[in-house]
Amino acid sequence: MAVIAGLKINELEFRSQMELTTIQKMAAYALPILFAITVHEAAHGYAAKYFGDLTAERMGRITLNPFKHIDPIGTVLLPALSVMLGGILFGWAKPVPVNFANLRRPKQDMLWVALAGPASNFVMALCWGLILARVQVFPLSAQDFLAQMSVAGIQINLVLLVLNLFPLPPLDGGRIAVSLLPMQAAIAFSRIERYGMFILIALLFTGILGAILSPVLRFFQHLLATLVM
Repeated sequence: MAVIAGLKINELEFRSQMELTTIQKMAAYALPILFAITVHEAAHGYAAKYFGDLTAERMGRITLNPFKHIDPIGTVLLPALSVMLGGILFGWAKPVPVNFANLRRPKQDMLWVALAGPASNFVMALCWGLILARVQVFPLSAQDFLAQMSVAGIQINLVLLVLNLFPLPPLDGGRIAVSLLPMQAAIAFSRIERYGMFILIALLFTGILGAILSPVLRFFQHLLATLVM
């Protein structure tokens, strides 16, 4: 499940020296947001298919077509307002349907299906980082805008990565925790899912979520910077 939330855009360490208008800033963020969410959801679908569940494929959701994954409010309106206002980045996409009972080893394979989304975000952050580190090879007229787009790609994907690994159902981290816990504990923990989004929103707006995730985000920022240098 692709959810973007919990961290202020202006707290991230990657920055461009370019001053953009609101329209330019929205344009620079649009493509990275669409790619981040689309690939994240498609990765869940591909992993589910690999491990035996064809639900997403039958519903046409294993695709890189962003229109199959966009939620008008969660994917477009809220992230756009976040970018314009420079506040808390918050949004979501339509989750790819997965019937975990169809997986060959439901409890064990759940881990890999859940992990596929955040893993795809790290790969995309790495790609944007490589572009940013080598932006000088592009035409001079495109360098500033491409640098800002790369910064946006790094920000969005690292936030998606870190947030979705948070161990709270229905986030990917919650699925991973259910997969790793002993059966009885996993069943009890999975019951939190019906309240998961309410808990997430409460943690977000009280600042607790940011305090928990910021050190993890900084770790991945430093890791990414080391890899692309």
